[in-house]
Amino acid sequence: MKEKLTRIAFCIAIVGILLVSGCVAPSKNNQTSSGGNFYNPDQQTTVTTTTLSYVTEVTPFISVTPTSAYRTIPPTIQQDEEKYCRIYSTTNTYSYNRTAITFDLRSPPMYINYTVKPSNITYNRVITSKITGEGEKTITIDTYSPYSWFEVIVRNKSSGDIYLQDGFGTGKGYNEYLNRTLKVMKRDNMQIEFGGNNITATASVWVKPSGNIDDFSRFNLTTDCAYFNPNPRDFG
Repeated sequence: MKEKLTRIAFCIAIVGILLVSGCVAPSKNNQTSSGGNFYNPDQQTTVTTTTLSYVTEVTPFISVTPTSAYRTIPPTIQQDEEKYCRIYSTTNTYSYNRTAITFDLRSPPMYINYTVKPSNITYNRVITSKITGEGEKTITIDTYSPYSWFEVIVRNKSSGDIYLQDGFGTGKGYNEYLNRTLKVMKRDNMQIEFGGNNITATASVWVKPSGNIDDFSRFNLTTDCAYFNPNPRDFG
């Protein structure tokens, strides 16, 4: 009987100790959910961690697809000072002769436009036809004379240094464009020479009035002046 009472007292003591000490609940300040799905342990779930507030959650921007719209670009308005006015023009039939003018080009560029009418030559040539049975045949060729040429030289008036030398005629090593515009970018007191042989040419010189001509009131901006392409093209 005594032994039984001892066991009961021991059990009561253990229960008392538990009641005094209590249970410690986990902190609610930091919560982490992780692991797999309870119903499907193999399925991964998103891990979300809540910590101290270093960042602020906000609503994301909504991406808006820009709508296409037509924009009207106003045309470029060319000012009168961009016009180039003709300061010299000549038409001449050349036979190994030259003419020259001078001009102090203070505000380049200067444009020199010319149109030529070269002499033609006609001759016959015997060729072997590539068509079986035709043999040799004679053809008539009409082309520019190799002795027909025109040349423009722009040089320093004092020293004679050449800034530009170009023109028409394969006999002089030039091309065969009938209408050309040459561009001079050098700022200097220029001497412009025109020469040729067996050819008729019309040439004209154009500069900006502003910066080059002190009094350009005599120019008619409609008939005496024109706009030039910054990159002139040649025409055959």
